[in-house]
Amino acid sequence: MSRAPKRPALLRPGRRSQIGPHGAKRKRPPARIRQLAEALLLLAGGVGLLLALMRLPERLDTLLLVSNAIANLIGGLTKLGLGLLQLLGVVLLVAVVLLALACLAGGLVRLVRTVLRPKPTAKPSPRQGP
Repeated sequence: MSRAPKRPALLRPGRRSQIGPHGAKRKRPPARIRQLAEALLLLAGGVGLLLALMRLPERLDTLLLVSNAIANLIGGLTKLGLGLLQLLGVVLLVAVVLLALACLAGGLVRLVRTVLRPKPTAKPSPRQGP
């Protein structure tokens, strides 16, 4: 498990190496102007979203929206519960039908065996003592 020896990086005079300790190229830090532009864009986006959210109650009744959402959620959960109960009822009904069919089949088999079995002949059993 020996590693291959590392080759020395060729350097130009007056420049530092762009190769990092693990052989990957190091990223240069972003320019100061670019960082400033990104910061200003993020600030502008945040302020714009907050202003839009502040104007939202003027155009929309937020409390009514939330109460309707909660009512729909409760109604949906109620319908889901009723649907699951109905499905459980159907499964139970199918299980009872299968049990009834199994009882009918078992009873028929026993009836056929009883009717078709030959009559036993009267033999004295060897256990009877004198």
